[in-house]
Amino acid sequence: MREMVKGANIALRELSETVGGVLVRLTWSSDSGDGDADVSVLLLNASGKVRGDADFFFYNNPDAPDGSVQLLGKPPAADGNEDRISLDLSAMPPDVERVAIAASRYGGARFGDLHDLRLTLSDAAGEELLGFSIDDAGAESAFVFGEIYRRAGEWRFRAIGQGYESGLAGLATDFGIDIDDEGEDDTTESDTAESDTAESGVEVREPGKPLVDAVPAPAPVTEPVVVATVPGPARRPRTARKKVTLPKVAKKSLAEHDSWKPARLFPVPSLKNDREREARATSVLLSVMAQVPEFGRRLTAAFGAPAGRMETFTEVSLPHGDAPKRPDGVIRVERAGKLWTALVETKTNGNPLKPEQVQDYVDIATRRGYEAVITLSNDVALEGSPLIEIKIDRRRKHKVSLWHLSWAEVTHQARMLIRHEGVGNAAHAWVLHELLHYLEHGNSGCHGFQNMGPSWVPVRNAIDEETLGQGDRRAVDVVESWERLVRQVCLRLGGELGQKVLPVRRGRRTTDPDARRVALADQLCHDGRLNAELRIEGTRGVLAITADLRTGKLRTSVDVPAPEQGYPLSKAKRLLRRLSDAPADVHVETLVEEGTGPRGTLERLRPEPADLLPGDGARITGFRLSLFKSMGNTRGNAETSFIRSIDEAVDRFVNGVVTPLERRPSRRSQRAEQDRAKDAWAGAI
Repeated sequence: MREMVKGANIALRELSETVGGVLVRLTWSSDSGDGDADVSVLLLNASGKVRGDADFFFYNNPDAPDGSVQLLGKPPAADGNEDRISLDLSAMPPDVERVAIAASRYGGARFGDLHDLRLTLSDAAGEELLGFSIDDAGAESAFVFGEIYRRAGEWRFRAIGQGYESGLAGLATDFGIDIDDEGEDDTTESDTAESDTAESGVEVREPGKPLVDAVPAPAPVTEPVVVATVPGPARRPRTARKKVTLPKVAKKSLAEHDSWKPARLFPVPSLKNDREREARATSVLLSVMAQVPEFGRRLTAAFGAPAGRMETFTEVSLPHGDAPKRPDGVIRVERAGKLWTALVETKTNGNPLKPEQVQDYVDIATRRGYEAVITLSNDVALEGSPLIEIKIDRRRKHKVSLWHLSWAEVTHQARMLIRHEGVGNAAHAWVLHELLHYLEHGNSGCHGFQNMGPSWVPVRNAIDEETLGQGDRRAVDVVESWERLVRQVCLRLGGELGQKVLPVRRGRRTTDPDARRVALADQLCHDGRLNAELRIEGTRGVLAITADLRTGKLRTSVDVPAPEQGYPLSKAKRLLRRLSDAPADVHVETLVEEGTGPRGTLERLRPEPADLLPGDGARITGFRLSLFKSMGNTRGNAETSFIRSIDEAVDRFVNGVVTPLERRPSRRSQRAEQDRAKDAWAGAI
């Protein structure tokens, strides 16, 4: 891989022969683990300006209709933050001379608070071609990392590293994006957005919020309309586009009796064995990918596939040695007369992938000039730890990339599209809904990660017996399984909420993943706990999960900062009012400048909020909210009750505590609270 310095440039053809499509990764990390940024891409003409606002791609305008630009989002990763962009250079319009790759922070945050800022560019086969690190970030809240530009008919890359203290507004203005600088308060903006939505009949997505429910009738796909509104540092662009989602509340059934079952597009009761499950799951998934372009493109763009006409096939026979091989599926994408081909190997239930089988498919793909082999199973791949070890013949000029996809990720993408982001028409939304019903059915075998591995029971027993010592490889296996489970929880929770949910890792991104897992395994041996932190976009604080294997207890918690203004008692009362609908067994612990203060359950504290006040008058800095739950006692290796208990604990905490905390009070309740505060002040006088 070529390391670039600021200002350097290089022809992509010098690095790889397959640069028609490239994958760009922007990465960063922070000591606190809560650093985040939004990527953006700008298509520029010969004068260095966008041709129109539609050439500005960001979180609310994530892809181009021609597939030349696709923002793939942030994959759940334990090693800092990562955002991915797929660029199909062969589909780039001829009047686009430069592609600027940028990122921005919001809410007053600066890039100087992050470290390990880095851009990595890979070719269509997944091989990393170049990297560019930025180590001089300071007060800037927006950065142009680099650009891909045309020169003499070929594409080149230039490392830029230019920052903007004026944020996204300054960056966008430089490139010709129209910015509305009229000052208006948040109330005016909200009211205007609501009235615009009501008049136009389109869905509006504000930053950090999911799309509103579906429009009642199918709407044609239209060009996205980008409206950049940045009057202050906390304001970000937004976009409105016509999309179809499915309503959360189903229509009233016409069935005469509750026992009547609706006809399903993909029936599952007849599946009897693993072979039937694998064949059905492969055929169902590939057919939906071919018929719903948004879904197929979402799954294949990260693998280097171009945006084009997709066809999918099952049970294809390909010659190999003495006997032909039959991969479970084949994906072919045609773009400008060129074909991109991937072989697919599928597993359902807890069946593992077979290395020799995958190796055969890689050899076939290499010999036939195919681009990729995709494995699909309930397992979750970890960074730095491939699921399958294969041998690559370096003597061959053609390179084949090996990718892994989890059924949990497939479910996540389907749920995001039909519930939150929308697809092109109502028929596509219905097909995705049927796919989601199939994937979530207990008989499909597409359940995601459900096996903590063969080391799980011995490690739990050794912790009970206090015989687990540091350096035990079984502890590392458990840590890896825990990391897979946390990544899957992020996918499932993100699909339900319509928000990005990412695991938090505190410290620098450059730490070797294997060394980090060994350190966590030693910590598990020492205290018998598995710990994880999740950040939910649009919420304050970090959701912490602790599984204490010694006591058999699960703890989910979040730290809530106390308001800067107000008396201590008013802070406690305000918190309890916001938690009026929370479970009575929520534990509330007062946080002070040097440690912790009083604590109690909501059931006890609601009638006596003053019990949360420190007796020594210490300043309250925040409150820690926690829920406790017993782990599953079953210690089998299949679908463990431990995994189910983690899902249940997280769901209960998010629905009962996190969501009420983030729900803004109505204006009436705000005025009532202000009136109560005035009365209390008058009474004190």
